[in-house]
Amino acid sequence: MFGLKWRNGTNRTHGGGPLAGLTVPPSAGVLSGRIIDPVSEPVRGAEFAVNDAMGRKVVSGGVDPYGSFVAAVPPGDYRLAVSAEGYAPFRGGATVTESGHAALGDVTLQVAAPPPLPEPGDWEVEPMHSSIAFTARHIGMARVYGRFNTFAGALRVAERAEDSAMHVVIDASSIDTNVKMRDDHLRSADFLDVERFPTLEFYSDRFVHKGGNRWAITGALSLHGVTRTVTLDAEYLGLGVGMEGETRAACRASTELHRDDFTVSWQTMLAKGIAVVGSSVRIDLDVQVVPKG
Repeated sequence: MFGLKWRNGTNRTHGGGPLAGLTVPPSAGVLSGRIIDPVSEPVRGAEFAVNDAMGRKVVSGGVDPYGSFVAAVPPGDYRLAVSAEGYAPFRGGATVTESGHAALGDVTLQVAAPPPLPEPGDWEVEPMHSSIAFTARHIGMARVYGRFNTFAGALRVAERAEDSAMHVVIDASSIDTNVKMRDDHLRSADFLDVERFPTLEFYSDRFVHKGGNRWAITGALSLHGVTRTVTLDAEYLGLGVGMEGETRAACRASTELHRDDFTVSWQTMLAKGIAVVGSSVRIDLDVQVVPKG
């Protein structure tokens, strides 16, 4: 639990029980609860927000390792919103009185139904509405943001989604950080060496459902002449309809690569020993696929 203090007035300490030692401002009450899943386990990643009767946010935050939260708030009627990845949102009400304790007890979140999956068959990445971006450290402090402008991909959706497969090919020379001199250097033998290794390729036939709309996609990434196993943390966003009535499916995915794993080990050290380029690179994909014509 935690203490809450206002600058003005005299604080009071809550009495015995689980809230013992909680410092509460004068003319305030306490709102508390515990967020659990359907088998009564705490939902550790849950976040809560408390709004007043006018819809204004009064307090928000994350639960503790036991799924619990507690907040001191002015007397009044409140709406509580609770959200957590993979669970349906919860909304409820509570009335807090001066010096009172509105204990909500256990708030059970229900597992969210996953969005419908694409129909089995062959799909392809639609580049116009997709992106492959990366973030790297520069001089140990600033971040460099970039993207690959040219890529293609195919997805074969199986009857059992876990048996699906995908193949993505990226044009290494299409790297773009919006600085020509830097991009030329990244294409050189110091980094991607695009003359020898013109493409990056990712192939996967292992799709693991992690619950809700979360998936892990594990496959082989070939970069700079080296192939390593990489897992994408993916969020499936569901199906939609394009401007011309075509069905689309969308997902986001991310992973972190270490340059040395792919022998992209060029380093220049500054006088203080700080690497110009960081050792890891974060990859973020935002992809839409359409049925293959």
